[in-house]
Amino acid sequence: MPTLLDVAARAGVSKSTASRALGHPQLVAPATVDRVLAAAMELGFVPNRAARELARGRTGVIALVVPTLTNTFFTPIIGGAQVRASEDDLQVTVAVNELATPEDLLRYQRLAQQVDGVVVVAPRCTDETLRSAAAVRPTVLVDRELEGTDSVVADTATAFVELLRALAEAGHRQVAFLGGPDRSWQSGQRTHALRSLAAEHQVDLAVLGPYPPTFAAGSASVDDLLATGASVALPYATDLGLGALFTLHQRGRASWSTTPQPNEEGVAVVGRPEAPMVDVDGAGLGGRAMEHLLTLLAPTPRGAHPEPRTERLPVPVTWP
Repeated sequence: MPTLLDVAARAGVSKSTASRALGHPQLVAPATVDRVLAAAMELGFVPNRAARELARGRTGVIALVVPTLTNTFFTPIIGGAQVRASEDDLQVTVAVNELATPEDLLRYQRLAQQVDGVVVVAPRCTDETLRSAAAVRPTVLVDRELEGTDSVVADTATAFVELLRALAEAGHRQVAFLGGPDRSWQSGQRTHALRSLAAEHQVDLAVLGPYPPTFAAGSASVDDLLATGASVALPYATDLGLGALFTLHQRGRASWSTTPQPNEEGVAVVGRPEAPMVDVDGAGLGGRAMEHLLTLLAPTPRGAHPEPRTERLPVPVTWP
């Protein structure tokens, strides 16, 4: 197997120059870089990336921690983070950890000690646990804000407020919000924002739940939904809304209007296809979180520390 020394000899340069040409080409003359790359290709040389990272005091690996893999909301977040990390030749390892128990925190700390940094999706763990976790390695939170820690949040609260305002202006006075999940930071943000707007516009807002983001939970919510007398339902998750719509249809209580009207019979469900929808760009969310983490990992002058940043990404509402 060819070595870096073989490449250097073929290119007619020193081993250190060959190393810089492959790892930091901006520091070497372009003609020299071309010779080194040509020699590496001719010999079939593959740089030992792990060794290079270890020499820099790094592992070259980022951890992305999610509470579950059953919630499809997290899938594009993972994908977006992986794409951005690959642009800097970094690997992403995905770990499932709810950070709900002392044992969970211990497992997290063991993992964090083996990577360069962590992107954490932890909607329901306590602030105290999250602070302990973030103290181990450079950390960026997704869809969760915590003072002193970098975070990237999809601003779904503002998007749901936009939906409710449009419904109120159309004349709806009884609206049900199917909220959740339990103890979620984002859920609290959405509920607070919706209640404030409902009070301003004299809308009777019934907050139901919390519900998990599943079809079955939406179906099971229908009895409570009908009891509110609401003309329209705002589910926080698409699958939840589809489950409610399915059971409403089975009972002959569904309105299929794409622009719900207050005097229609049945209950309209916002968030289904061909109806107003809150459209979260999960891949963009994951990519931005990884961008924040790479900034934290970038070399800085001795003694300098980047200030924690909180970024709220706008979430569009799509209208039919």
